[in-house]
Amino acid sequence: MRLTRATAASALAAAILATSLAGCDLPTESEGAGDITIGADLELTGSGATIGKAYHDALRLKVEQMNAAGATGSRKINLVVRDNRSDSNLSLRNIGEFGDDRSVAAVITGACSTCVLAASRTINDKRLPTVALAPSTRVSEPIGDRRYVFKLAPNAADGAAALAAEARRNRIKKVALLTTDDPYGSDGAAAITFELGKVDVDLVANRQVKATDTDVNDAVRALVEAEPDAIVVWTFAEQAGLAATSAKANGFTGQLLFDASAAGDLFLAGPVARAAEGAEMVFTQTMVIDDVIATTPTKAARKQWFRDYTARYGSYFGYASFAADALQLVADAVVAAGGSDPAGGPDRERIRDAVETSQLDGLSGPIRITPDNHSGLMPQALTMLVARGGRWRLAG
Repeated sequence: MRLTRATAASALAAAILATSLAGCDLPTESEGAGDITIGADLELTGSGATIGKAYHDALRLKVEQMNAAGATGSRKINLVVRDNRSDSNLSLRNIGEFGDDRSVAAVITGACSTCVLAASRTINDKRLPTVALAPSTRVSEPIGDRRYVFKLAPNAADGAAALAAEARRNRIKKVALLTTDDPYGSDGAAAITFELGKVDVDLVANRQVKATDTDVNDAVRALVEAEPDAIVVWTFAEQAGLAATSAKANGFTGQLLFDASAAGDLFLAGPVARAAEGAEMVFTQTMVIDDVIATTPTKAARKQWFRDYTARYGSYFGYASFAADALQLVADAVVAAGGSDPAGGPDRERIRDAVETSQLDGLSGPIRITPDNHSGLMPQALTMLVARGGRWRLAG
């Protein structure tokens, strides 16, 4: 939710591409034939650049850590990063080229749900195992049409259930909803309407904004005029920050409740910090793992990841752990698949099968993928956070 990060994203984009891992170029004959090449189609420029940069940072760090630790034996992980410029047409082309390159074992895609949906047929046709970091339910459903697509991001139904439970706990009777006019926004509107109905909370107003809007004041003002006890914000971090400041400017004194999509920087800045004070957000514990005592090896690993990411990049970005877990899932699946296909490349079918039965106590939380569920993040991974003193904290 730090607005300054967005202003820097475009300026940083060229530097990001120039300073990628050495392995971020297509492999050459000098690289070992057994090396693992993973493609990444990310929003490094355009409207999704803020979260795209965070995903890129996390992937770079995770690749370096896994290679240094010999996590895949003598095989090195080579990451091939391409910028889709937040454009679904360019994303489709990037994914098609990854599919045609038989050295690429699998692909990780970014936060753009429409990009994955536009490429889903190509992914299936090219039998390209793909882990999407995009939040829409439709990214991985229906499974019959998404055989090679897996999702690693919070699920709308789980987030809505947690927010509705929090509304009931806080004795909220009337809620207004702000969503984006994209697939995940549609998921959110349907899920929160259903969950609020289960706890007898009225949805009194609903407004949409475009994912690219930099002014959400008119929509927020209309929600405030409906006099809700709480406003649920179902947008990515930058727009969530705008919504918080707009709500405050329009005299809203009720509760702000953020969906997991609003997770951005750990620290909140300037007017956003003041406007969001006391706001609650459903997200994974990893974002505030410095508030948690490491009582298990898994929690200790999450704390170490938090420290490593923060030391490298100066702050923690909520969605970073999903990218790291996606890389772990893919690398584990490639190792489990073993061997190569008849053409000498990675056996994508066996890699797909390995991903489909993955179980991982990841940096984000428990991840379970099955033939009946291609969206791996378990509901138990989510908890409630609260904005307090200019940063996110563990609620309670």
